[in-house]
This record gives sequence, C-alpha cells and structure tokens, in this order.
Amino acid sequence: MLDDGLIPADAFAAPSAEVDLSGFDPAAKPIGPQRKSAAKKALLELSPRLKEWQTRLLAQGASGGPQRLLLILQGMDTCGKDGVIKHVLGGLNPVGVRVASFDKPTRRELAHHFLWRIKRQVPGPGLIGVFNRSHYEDVLVPRVHEMVPTTVLAQRYAEINSFEQHLANRGVLLVKCFLHISPEEQEKRLIARLDDPKKTWKYDPDDVTERARWDSYQQAYNDAITSCAGADAPWSIIPSDDKWYRNWAVAALLARRLQDLDPQYPPPPDAAHEKARIRATRVHIHNRRG
Repeated sequence: MLDDGLIPADAFAAPSAEVDLSGFDPAAKPIGPQRKSAAKKALLELSPRLKEWQTRLLAQGASGGPQRLLLILQGMDTCGKDGVIKHVLGGLNPVGVRVASFDKPTRRELAHHFLWRIKRQVPGPGLIGVFNRSHYEDVLVPRVHEMVPTTVLAQRYAEINSFEQHLANRGVLLVKCFLHISPEEQEKRLIARLDDPKKTWKYDPDDVTERARWDSYQQAYNDAITSCAGADAPWSIIPSDDKWYRNWAVAALLARRLQDLDPQYPPPPDAAHEKARIRATRVHIHNRRG
C-alpha cells in the first residue's frame, strides 16, 4: 500500500464553524517540508503515488466505475492556480485529466442558470477534473460588486450545496482548495509580471482594480467557504505565499484523498481463454492475406 508518509486528511481543513481568513497565515507551514529544497524532493516522491492512483482511477472508470475526482481551485489573482495545475498535475497522464477555466461569463452563458456552464465541464468517470476558478465566482464577484441582493446570494449558496451533494452522490470526490495569499505577496507577483517580458501577457490592469477591493473579497470568501462546506464537499485552506509549499500541499492533499478513494483495478479477464481467441485469429488473417 502507498499509505506511509501521507498527510492527515484534515491537515488543511477549513473550520466547521464560521471562517475568518484573517486568522490564517498565508506563509504558514503547519505540516510537511519547511524548506524549498525539501518541498521539491517531497513533490518528486509524491509523483509516482499520484500516477499510480490516477491509473487505478482510469482503469476503474473504463470498467464502468462511477468514481472521479474534481479539484476546485479558488483564490485571489496571482494565488497560483495555473502553477498548481502545471507543477502538481503536469506529470499525470493527460488522457485522464480535464482542465476547465471559468472567466467572466459570456453572453450565451449569462442567458442560462449560473451552474449551466459548470455542469458541462464535470469530469466523466475515471477522470481527474480541475476547475481553474469555478461556480464560486458567481457568489464572490456579485457580492463584492453588490450586483445582486443578499437573498439571491443565499439562494445561490443553497444551489451550490445541492449541486455539490449531487456530484458526491454520483461518485465525484470533491477537493476544494482556497489558495491563500497575502496582499503583500500579491503586490510582488503583480509587479514581477511587469518586470518579466515572458510574464507581461499575464498582467491584467483589471486585477489591480479588483485588488483595491481586497477586504471585500476576503469577506466574500469567508461567507462562501462558511456557507458551502458540506461533509462531502469540505474546503481546504492552502497557505500559498510560498509557491513551493503551495504545490507540495496540494499534491499531498490529492494523494491523501485519492488513497482514501481507493480506486481498484478491474478483475482480469480469463487470460487463457483470451489468449486462445487471439491466436485463433491467425487463421483469418492469413486467409485474408492469401
């Protein structure tokens, strides 16, 4: 078994009571490696575990099993959603990974229920899906910009809870991660994008406009995490000021959750019978060639 050395399942769990992100240090390292070199080594050691569990999940899905995993990544701009996808999931078999990004809704998407575009991207059996932003954008942005009344937000929280419970009932393992960074770290990362010609394409002036609403977004996240944290859809708060620690933490959490899911290879076929069938086709192949 691959259970030695894995983190506790609740290592980064958000509290069951009301969430207050100001009480969480974005630079904390409550468990695991404390230095960059150690984190890189630990991430390398986790890679084969993740690949093994992914292969099992794929095999189980191919044989009709309903289980799949959905990783939801949320956080302030520059928190590292793309970095997690690259460094944590980049080594997996791409056949079994589906990544969906949710930017500002299009006119077509706005004509539908807010969960319409989300439901279209739920991964199929055996797959690992990643939401780079998600349905939570539809309770965060409207709250910060006061686009809808509080009654609408409350209804959306309820709909999200119902949707996520439905997913869990269908075999979807939800891993929801809030990548927690400080405003000081975000400032450094935004400026770094302007200083590096290879990163300027990632710079969006609107990010600075939204940054000015930092406190409002923190409160919006407090409410969303508190309101949408069911037993089958818990939140994890990942300290993300240090990119290397963030990547290790998400990888370790995924390894823990995949092991808890415990996907299994399907039972093998009757090997002797199938080998005989394979050999029997020789006659047909030779006859057709002749």
